[in-house]
Amino acid sequence: MSDEISVLIVDDSALMRNLIGRMVEDTPGLVVAEKAMNGLFALQKIQRAEPDVICLDLEMPEMNGIEFLKERKKRGINVPVVILSSVAAKGAEITMEALSLGASDFVQKPSGSISEDIHVVKETLITKLLGYGGAHRRQQGKKVLTPSEYTPKSPSEKQSDIAVHFKLAAAAPITPAQAPARARSPANTEIIAIGISTGGPDALRVVFAKLDADLRVPIVVVQHMPAGFTMEFAKSLDRICPLDVKEVEDGDPIIPGRILIAQGNKHLEVEKKVSGAVARLSDNPLVSGHRPSADVLFASVAMSYSNHALGVIMTGMGRDGAQHLGTIYKEGGITLGQDEPSAVVYGMPRVAYELGHVMEQVSLDNMARRICEVAKTKR
Repeated sequence: MSDEISVLIVDDSALMRNLIGRMVEDTPGLVVAEKAMNGLFALQKIQRAEPDVICLDLEMPEMNGIEFLKERKKRGINVPVVILSSVAAKGAEITMEALSLGASDFVQKPSGSISEDIHVVKETLITKLLGYGGAHRRQQGKKVLTPSEYTPKSPSEKQSDIAVHFKLAAAAPITPAQAPARARSPANTEIIAIGISTGGPDALRVVFAKLDADLRVPIVVVQHMPAGFTMEFAKSLDRICPLDVKEVEDGDPIIPGRILIAQGNKHLEVEKKVSGAVARLSDNPLVSGHRPSADVLFASVAMSYSNHALGVIMTGMGRDGAQHLGTIYKEGGITLGQDEPSAVVYGMPRVAYELGHVMEQVSLDNMARRICEVAKTKR
């Protein structure tokens, strides 16, 4: 059996199935398991193809994506699903319904149901397929290829940067740099800031569902997500979290017992005033390749709250948040990072740990408990 991550592609457009299939086949370590034109055919092919991850359209005849997810849940199929869709008017609501039914993440088609320019989201899609597919293989006790073990499909084929990034994540053990000097010792926690990306929708559902109902420390979150989706995402989290969750608006007060989710395509910062702390949104340029950026949030939290902050960096590709998690640490705040085994993509937390900016690595299952313990400890 191949050690490559196998992908089941489900889309009613033959052109889309071919274009997505080509992107998958062009990525070292990924392979197409099967293709299906709707959810009904996908269910028939899962048992035979045994995919590691499913790339699923939502709008399809006979059995659409939502109906497929309901049936998948009923049958106890645990193969992760990445939504690739272009649903228009009710897009965010339907996408969040898909996530609530067990889909792990989503990517927007760039220009409608049949997006011949699908290559513009290639990096985002491939990142998620590698991340969720690799995590599923590891959970099943299966191997995930490293670059040195991969045999090119043709003499001219080169390793993609994305694939190498993922495979190297399981390579040499990390020796973190010496932690930077601290200006002061930690004090009582007055704010919790979370930075998270690929793997975040699933991870935040796990963490928020387990938070203590009596946690009286405000939480601010940067989750990398397109504009137009974060309001519905916040609503979906609010339904499962004992605390209030809302999409942040400019000027929102930072108050105990409430979680504010950054808007897509807007930086989120916190500002302390005489009357209390408030949230500030901006259209400033991308930072660390993102808007919103975890680095921007962490820097503002460190400036406003000094040693009264708890910074948390979780699953995600790249390095957003890693630098200024260190600023929280230097100012005397406490820092946590998600550990490698539980992260869909051990990128952002890995870089932060390598820099010496993470005081403690925590598994996803234990993250809510640890956040509450740190936040409630009197210092």
